[in-house]
Amino acid sequence: MSYEQQPCTLPSHWQILPAAFYEREDVVQLARELIGKILVTCFDGVVTAGYITETEAYEGVTDRACHAWNGRRSNRTEVMYSPGGTAYVYLCYGIHHLFNVVTNKKDIPHAILIRGITPLVGVEHMLARTGKTKVSQTFGSGPGNVSKALGIHTRHTGQSLINTPEIFIASDGTSYPEEAIVAGPRIGVDYAGEDAKLPYRFLLSL
Repeated sequence: MSYEQQPCTLPSHWQILPAAFYEREDVVQLARELIGKILVTCFDGVVTAGYITETEAYEGVTDRACHAWNGRRSNRTEVMYSPGGTAYVYLCYGIHHLFNVVTNKKDIPHAILIRGITPLVGVEHMLARTGKTKVSQTFGSGPGNVSKALGIHTRHTGQSLINTPEIFIASDGTSYPEEAIVAGPRIGVDYAGEDAKLPYRFLLSL
């Protein structure tokens, strides 16, 4: 069933982030700014959403931890060279669908991995997707769990987060003091040498 047949009803105070938000050069700053924004999915009229609580920045061709390091291009990673505000979803270990936000201008392959959310809307649908009966403290923690709860799959890679109604990021004006967001090294990128130590991971510590 198409979006037009079953549109999603969203709170009026949610503002979908525009292209200009994503097209900025500093992917690390953007990763910090995404904390507190709302990742939203809308499938067949069902809205599920959560506040973003953890992110990781990947700085393109100069970042050894990035899939596009040294200008690598493949069928999977070509989407990283899209304009900012594009979804990049890839399969990890053959089972986890990991959702990333492409940033910067076209042909500059920066991306931000969404590692954690706090459920906000459609919790019952998130529980059904994940096979859980209740929301625990760790629910929505880990990038694989984020995608599973929100119904995001690799088939959504390449979608615009700006003018595609199925997946987008919004703001409701929520913000946090600087000390509430902790920066540290990224997880699972030991192969990246010195780049593995970069403080490109951001976590809400409240």
